[in-house]
Parts: sequence; C-alpha cells; structure tokens
Amino acid sequence: MDYNSFRRKSRKIFVGKVGVGGDSPLSVQSMTNVPSGDFPAVYAQMKALEASGCDIVRMTVPDASAVSTLSKLKESDLTIPIVADIHFNYRLALDSVSAGADKIRINPGNIGGPERIRAVVRACSASSIPIRIGVNGGSLEKDILAKFGSPTAEALVASASYHVSLLERFDFTDIIVAVKSSDVRTVIAANRLLSEKFDYPLHLGVTESGTYGPGLLRSCTGIGSLLCDGIGDTLRVSLTADPLVEVREGRALLRALGFDARPSVRIVSCPTCGRTKIDLISIASELEERLLDYPVDRPLTLAVMGCAVNGPGEAREADLGIAGGDGDALLFEKGRILRKIPESGMVDALLAELDRLMGRTR
Repeated sequence: MDYNSFRRKSRKIFVGKVGVGGDSPLSVQSMTNVPSGDFPAVYAQMKALEASGCDIVRMTVPDASAVSTLSKLKESDLTIPIVADIHFNYRLALDSVSAGADKIRINPGNIGGPERIRAVVRACSASSIPIRIGVNGGSLEKDILAKFGSPTAEALVASASYHVSLLERFDFTDIIVAVKSSDVRTVIAANRLLSEKFDYPLHLGVTESGTYGPGLLRSCTGIGSLLCDGIGDTLRVSLTADPLVEVREGRALLRALGFDARPSVRIVSCPTCGRTKIDLISIASELEERLLDYPVDRPLTLAVMGCAVNGPGEAREADLGIAGGDGDALLFEKGRILRKIPESGMVDALLAELDRLMGRTR
C-alpha cells in the first residue's frame, strides 16, 4: 500500500534537498557518534552513512571545534544534509547556520530569552533552514513535570507545544517536531496527540531504546505502529550500536511495511517444520547476506521454502523461489516450477535466475 494514500497530512519542509512531510518519501536518519571536533572521523562516518542509504545525518555541536568541523563537512564532497544538534548555547546555533547546517535541532526554551530565540529564528529564516524541536521524556521542564506528575504523553505534547509557540511568536513555521521517550506506549500516544494538534512534520523514534536486540524491538514497535496509523515523516531507529546498523534497520523497517520508496528485494522464508529436509536456516541466511547490495529497479520477492511438496504453492506470490526436497530442490517462478536444481547449489541457482530476470550477467 502506498503510504501517501493514508498518511497524515503535514506541511512539506526541506532539509537541504531532502523533503520531509507532505508527499515526500519517508526518510531515515542517524547520528554520528565520534568526537565532533575530529573532522576526519566525522567525515568518514558521514560518508559511510551516506553510502548506506541514510537520508539525513545529525551531529552534536557542543563547541567551536565542532562548528569548524561542520564548516569543513559542508565544503567537502558530502551531499547528505547535516543537522546541527544544539543544547543551551544559542551562539552555537548561529555559528552552525553560518557554517552551512541544513537544519538546527534545539529546544527554543533552553537557549535563553526572547531576543536569543529571535536571533536564531532570523538566522534560520535568512538561510531557509528549518528547526527541529526535540522533546525527550528525560528532559522536560520542571513546571510541566509538576503539572503532569511524570513524563506522560500529555506532558511531552505540552512541552512540544510550548517550544513551538516560542518559534511561532516570531512567525517561524519551518518546524519539525520530535517527541521521544524510552517507553514505547508513551511515544505512540504522544505522537498520536501531536498529529491532531499540528500539521508540522513529525520525526519518530524511541529514545534510549537499548542494545541491538531489545532496542530494535522497541523501536520497530513504536515507529511501526505510528507509521501504520499514517503518522510520521522521518525516523531514526536509535540503538546502542553502530550508526550504520541504525540505517540498515530503519530501511528494513520501511521495507517490511512496504513504505520504502527505494525498490529492494524482499525475502520470505518458512519457519521450518518436521518435513524440512535441508538446512533452511543457513540457506536463507546466505541468500540474505548475498542480496544486501543487490540493486533492483522494482520491488521483488524471493522465497526460500523448506518443502518441495507445498513450497511452490504457498509462495506463489513470490517472483522467484527455491524449495528444498531430499537431495534435489525446485526452482520456481510465481508458483510455477521451472526445473530441478542440486540442493548444494540452491542459492547460486536462484541468484542466476534473478540475474536473468533483471537482464544481468555475472
């Protein structure tokens, strides 16, 4: 299903050349985790993220050395939009705008009085740079916490609304809003409330989600639930892991939901049972590994089935598939058996047929 057919209607804002909101494709973000003053390290990480399919990258800007790095990055061959993450120091926000940042991430209420907010807004307006308001459950204002008693969904929305009002006071509306919590249900509830309150694009994520396994489950549950509601315009699968893993899993989440605008190969495989006569787990894993960087011009589905009796029929919707037997295997297309193949060469045979389908030769 096309995400635009049921997504929440939001205004379209540009981060560099990447559209966020409106009818723009869902974008995947990550954040560098090397010292921001180390230009070679930051550049190398951003280059790798750009190559991996990351659409927007964020870096923390805690001091002047980070601003210098940002300036060098914008003069380099990088094309990925860069978000400057600012905490408290409004001058660093101004310097980041001058350095060429494509977006500023702040909480307006944390950078000082109205004149400081006005200065940042004027700088961003003059350079056509949007501002992302980031509200986390662990950093809510004291008066909001006192009112709601804990970082509830309503408290997060109240905080976000306050920060939005500070920008709107100066007629600034190039805003992206992110409300995050380490509690999945709070993230879902808060974004549902926000989606009814504003038409600003929403950035989705579950903060402090944890290490790879648990963090991925929490992130995909929270982000996936909202996307299925049509809520969300850009996302980050935040993990205690390599940023490249965040991008890989963000893309995988969009593919699993059928919302990734980039065509890819989807692998379906059966869960195995007592009829399975082949090492299906290893075969499916090998195919997945070998297809990581396989470019396609349209979405394709490949099936790996453990039973030659039922496999082709059960996976008839797959463009191509293999089904194990007892010594031999079957290669099939849309449920139609093409030929028998040796069990030992199942993956090679499937990839060769995929190359034929794509008009390629190895």
